[in-house]
Amino acid sequence: MQAKNSSSKKTKFTALALIVVFILPVVLAKLALDNDWFNKGATNRGQLLDPIIDASSVFVDTSEEPHWRLSYVIPESCDVACENAVFSISQVRKAVGREMDRVDAVFIATENSDTKAVANVVSKEYGKLLNLDSESVNKLFKQVGNDGIFIIDTLGNVVLRYDITLERDQAIMDSRDILADLRKLLKLSRIG
Repeated sequence: MQAKNSSSKKTKFTALALIVVFILPVVLAKLALDNDWFNKGATNRGQLLDPIIDASSVFVDTSEEPHWRLSYVIPESCDVACENAVFSISQVRKAVGREMDRVDAVFIATENSDTKAVANVVSKEYGKLLNLDSESVNKLFKQVGNDGIFIIDTLGNVVLRYDITLERDQAIMDSRDILADLRKLLKLSRIG
């Protein structure tokens, strides 16, 4: 009788141990996800736009091959932050190296944009200049504002946004973030 009782206790203990070993990790994982106990798997350094902005009507030209785009709206008065943004975009495009032909730098100019900055972009050939009316630009970027650097995918979707800064050193560090994200996108994309 003693052996049966002891054997029964061992069987119950083994069954309970197996349940705990398999169920406890699932319960802990669920709690960790629900309570944000760790950083989720995001590796992007820019602000991922959710929902993305569909700008295909502006950026997609069916007569050209699809390209990834770095874009910036030139403001009414181009201050140091604006100059840093223009310079950063041109440097990031060059820094992608052999993938440079897959990336366009597109500067958006409106009727209110700083004419000196627009002329600087054109004269130094920092990238393409796209002329839009300010109403269209404001409508396009109404949910996030147009005061940042944007990455636009090959389908014309604005997917990532980066803040601009007045400090040159910080602008360089931000450029590294843009470059890291752009390299990942180019590596993963077969289009453009």
